[in-house]
Amino acid sequence: QVYLVESGGGLVQAGGSLRLSCAASRRIFSFDAMSWYRQAPGKQRELVASMASGGSTNYANSVKGRFAISTDNAKNTVNLQMNSLKPEDTAVYYCAAHHWGEDYWGQGTQVTVSS
Repeated sequence: QVYLVESGGGLVQAGGSLRLSCAASRRIFSFDAMSWYRQAPGKQRELVASMASGGSTNYANSVKGRFAISTDNAKNTVNLQMNSLKPEDTAVYYCAAHHWGEDYWGQGTQVTVSS
């Protein structure tokens, strides 16, 4: 079993920054990829950012240039640095790990951006 625990969410004003962290119960490098998703009220869950085991990254167009995904293999964490936050970034953010067709999810952390 894989356990993922997110932290770092909270309330921030528009233009501010937050850093989310996701701690994994297994070595990060053992996964094919790590991702951050988000789900706003009344909307479908969407991919925010992902990083493959080789280091390549992918970002949603809406966050390019503002968000950055990174991993810390020593701490078994995947992080999401979020800058220039906008009210439309308000959502529950989920960490996900992907391995051999299996997806593992954290419980989510709330990010609220006030205008």
